[in-house]
Amino acid sequence: MDQALADRYVAVQGQISDACRAADRSRDSVELIVVSKFHPASLVLDLMELGQSKFGENKEQEARPKFAEVNEAIEGDQRYRHLGKPDVHFVGQLQSNKAKSVLRFCSTIHSLDRVSLLSALAKECGGRDVGLPDTDVFIELNLTDDPERGGIRPQDLLAFAEKVLAVPGLRLRGVMGVATLEGREERDFATIEAASANLQSVAPEAKFISAGMSGDYPIALRFGATHLRIGTAITGQRQYLA
Repeated sequence: MDQALADRYVAVQGQISDACRAADRSRDSVELIVVSKFHPASLVLDLMELGQSKFGENKEQEARPKFAEVNEAIEGDQRYRHLGKPDVHFVGQLQSNKAKSVLRFCSTIHSLDRVSLLSALAKECGGRDVGLPDTDVFIELNLTDDPERGGIRPQDLLAFAEKVLAVPGLRLRGVMGVATLEGREERDFATIEAASANLQSVAPEAKFISAGMSGDYPIALRFGATHLRIGTAITGQRQYLA
């Protein structure tokens, strides 16, 4: 076990609890997703030993073999057999041609950002075996004035959400956003919170907000964030390039 990793993990957990109290939020209302991109399977296993179960990745070609290695270690190495299965969340921009693969090993996609990706997911969901669990999805918002940036503009959210709701096999959980400019986080998180409230007018169960990273999660918590995507504050600097 990497003691520095353990210390960072415990420290961030404490800071999240403090931020929840400051925001008058229950700690139980917030999920921590440790972004493990650019780090090896051994780091994931160490974090699982500390009690972490949810991990975020942003490249299929890195995540798929990494979590195959994690699962192989859990199944085949006596040291890890007490651990449960990791819960993998896809948090980066997803190429449409990787949709089939990601649906196989990720429980949640935080970055549903365009019609073409939704079409690819719908095609793959339509061909899945009956009885498989639905995949949770968050609609990624474009908080900039640039229509070429990834994400759905807030004014287009409800029309896109109706399309998502029509796809069997996908369960719409809420919205995802990334604060755009240093010093403008409150503006951006307020926009995300308002979009979440708007989404619930057509999808009452889609009440969750994926927002807040290592540098801004205390602010995100004040604006209703329920899923924090925290990487370097816990993992440290990346250990290798994908």
